[in-house]
Amino acid sequence: MSEARANPAPLGLMGFGMTTVLLNIHNAGLFGGGESMSVILGMGIFYGGLAQIIAGIMEFRKGNTFGTTAFTSYGLFWISLVFIVIFGDTWGTSTGFMGWYLFMWGLFTCYMWTATWGKNRALQVVFSTLTILFWLLAVGDWFQLPLVTRIAGYEGIVCGLSAIYLAAAEVINESKGRTVLPIGAPRD
Repeated sequence: MSEARANPAPLGLMGFGMTTVLLNIHNAGLFGGGESMSVILGMGIFYGGLAQIIAGIMEFRKGNTFGTTAFTSYGLFWISLVFIVIFGDTWGTSTGFMGWYLFMWGLFTCYMWTATWGKNRALQVVFSTLTILFWLLAVGDWFQLPLVTRIAGYEGIVCGLSAIYLAAAEVINESKGRTVLPIGAPRD
């Protein structure tokens, strides 16, 4: 008899989505200052970071390579980003180098996006908008373009909300035993 296991994806998607929305409300210039950063850093460590790592480990137990790679990697992204924000000034990070960090995450996300082809459309939206987000943020950092970073902020809000929608759809649809929130099931 096989052991029934819960779907860890909604946990990871909510951790990613909510933290992404909060960070990008800041990037869009809608809020700034110490209070927004302490909220973002707290969410980044615990819900964006730790919850996604837990979801990744749970996906591993289910044998889901994509889920394991995505959730564990993005959980560690959030923890590393918090570390960079806290210690970056101490180590004298050079202007533009953060762009390379963001570019590399965009590269990783782009290949993960290609792995979503054939999966549901909502997941494809999450990964395509995240790829765009990372690369917009990289360009904004490389060329010191606050407008590009602000545009990335709005695009990041869309990305985060798409992850929240997918998480909600997975929980609600499973709970109701039918499709309440469509996710664009893949074509066979």
